[in-house]
Amino acid sequence: MEVKGGLFQILTKVKAKPGLYIGRPSLSDLFMFLVGYKTARRELGIEPTAEEIRFYQEFHQFVEKKYNLHTSNAWAKIILLYCPDEKQGFERFFELLEEFQPLWYQDAHTHGVEEKEPIRSRVT
Repeated sequence: MEVKGGLFQILTKVKAKPGLYIGRPSLSDLFMFLVGYKTARRELGIEPTAEEIRFYQEFHQFVEKKYNLHTSNAWAKIILLYCPDEKQGFERFFELLEEFQPLWYQDAHTHGVEEKEPIRSRVT
């Protein structure tokens, strides 16, 4: 099954029109949306892209490092610790994502990883 778009494409749409996708600009709602997105793709048998794997595996650690904090709480909870409300947490997420993305693209190109390459094709 070919799927057009990916994680960062859907996040761009959510950022532009949060009311359409998650009801309101809320970090907790965005987090649950992303959990549902990941679950739906898995249930449909859609292989995660390299960018999705990278986000799921490394964004949490990126947020921990950014805030100099180590916890088992989700990245959304960490961000909310430093934001007065859900809306500002939502906005802060996208600021952090913009910082995280160049790191992903830089590393992907350095190591020759295709952006849409399923992770299983790289595992030996």
